[in-house]
Amino acid sequence: MMDRIFLDKLKSNFSEALRVIAINKVRTFLTALGIIFGVAAVITMLAIGNGAEKEILAQLELVGVNNIVITPIPDEEDEGADDEDENASAGAMETKRFSKGLDMLDVISIENHIPTVKKTSPEIILDTYVINRGKQNNVKLIGITNDFFETANIHLGRGSKFSDQQLIGAMPVCIIGEKVEKKLFTGESALGKQIKVKDVWLKVIGIIEEKLISETAQENLGIRDLNQDVYVPIKTFLVRYKDRKIITDKAIDYNQIIGQRQGGPQKRIPRGNYHQIDRLTVQVNNSSELKATAEVISKMLKRKHNDVLDFEISIPINLLKQQQKTKQIFNIVLSIIAGISLLIGGIGIMNIMLASVLERTKEIGIIRAIGATREDVIWQFLSESILISLGGGIIGVVLGIIASFSLERLTGIETILTTGSILLSFFVATLVGLVFGVFPARSAANKRPIEAIRQE
Repeated sequence: MMDRIFLDKLKSNFSEALRVIAINKVRTFLTALGIIFGVAAVITMLAIGNGAEKEILAQLELVGVNNIVITPIPDEEDEGADDEDENASAGAMETKRFSKGLDMLDVISIENHIPTVKKTSPEIILDTYVINRGKQNNVKLIGITNDFFETANIHLGRGSKFSDQQLIGAMPVCIIGEKVEKKLFTGESALGKQIKVKDVWLKVIGIIEEKLISETAQENLGIRDLNQDVYVPIKTFLVRYKDRKIITDKAIDYNQIIGQRQGGPQKRIPRGNYHQIDRLTVQVNNSSELKATAEVISKMLKRKHNDVLDFEISIPINLLKQQQKTKQIFNIVLSIIAGISLLIGGIGIMNIMLASVLERTKEIGIIRAIGATREDVIWQFLSESILISLGGGIIGVVLGIIASFSLERLTGIETILTTGSILLSFFVATLVGLVFGVFPARSAANKRPIEAIRQE
């Protein structure tokens, strides 16, 4: 019985609140604007944050776990520096220490002498073309070992990895990405088929499972689109394609010191890319060992390269963590701004409800005189503030969803809407209406009936 009476009172209060809101449509809408924009901002910020988190996790998967990446620095001539040297001391010979470059011997040394290293994955990269049935497509030919698939977190969709015999014997076999298969073998499987990469026929023994790699990840982390590459055993690459360690007449010329005619200043011609491998990924046992291992590798390579710093060492996971921290700070700042919008919306509700209390003082006195209790008056005004917040919350949710989809389409920033973020925003909007409606409601309930009736 008591529950029914309470429900009837609640229904009556909300009906009266709807009537008052309907009479003051424009004022109510303007009051709810703070809630609307606040809720929309919260939903959009949470969607951006969820998208950023997903992107970070995806990039972590791409770079692999506990990896250190070593990339060589080719010997390129700095024209500006040469001009300065020539002007400063004409006839002086530019000197530079000789480095053998990043090669397979470095890989073996790292594997054998650093106990924290779990796996090493050298890569040699060649921009070339592939031909099949008269179709020619540009591809990257990558010389690898089987450890590449684990360090890069790549899985084979079909076929098999390279066997020991294929790796050691430099056999003409390859593993290709799905995009290469679709371009060369439309509608059929490439397994067991032959493709011609540059001047060498290769047998396809495996197809890499397609992996989505965003342009952002490719740019920030230096990751290739692995679905468009052709992979061969690293020994196959060195024997059948190119080995920069093999000394040629051109390589000897690069290392000579030549003088200009007529007694001009002597000058060293740069060697170009003299490194045998183009990238080396080192996987350590534990993430806590990343920094120490990178330092040891740096000292070892510098000593082996005759104190020439012709390589660069990076830890992708650290770069991602820094990027994640930056995005988190950005999201926190934007969330604070969205929270301020909700706070302003709440203050607006309180302000309009206080004005409503002053306008309806006589009405409050009358209903108190005919038997309404203080609780009835409180619930009546709370009903109005809650309804304003709910209405603003609903509009804000719709606006937030539209803003999230529009932002993703217009800017390319991935946004992820979740039911939890929508419900949270809606709950916060309702809570704001309840909290900021309490003071005006109590102010109305505390008025004495006789004084309220007398007030014009």
